[in-house]
Amino acid sequence: MAKANPFQFVQQVRAEVSKVVWPTRRETVLTTIMVFIMAALAALFFFFTDQIIQFALEMILLFAS
Repeated sequence: MAKANPFQFVQQVRAEVSKVVWPTRRETVLTTIMVFIMAALAALFFFFTDQIIQFALEMILLFAS
């Protein structure tokens, strides 16, 4: 494939960008909120999982000694 000169490259990039369907502000806000909610849920899940594992290990070490 032959290399395009810089002017042709810029034209091709602009043509491709014009085909992109950009999300609306509402879609962007809702998606951002959902990401924060899912991150918080994941953080809570791993926090509680870590606490359970810590408790179990402490019990094992307490009874093992």
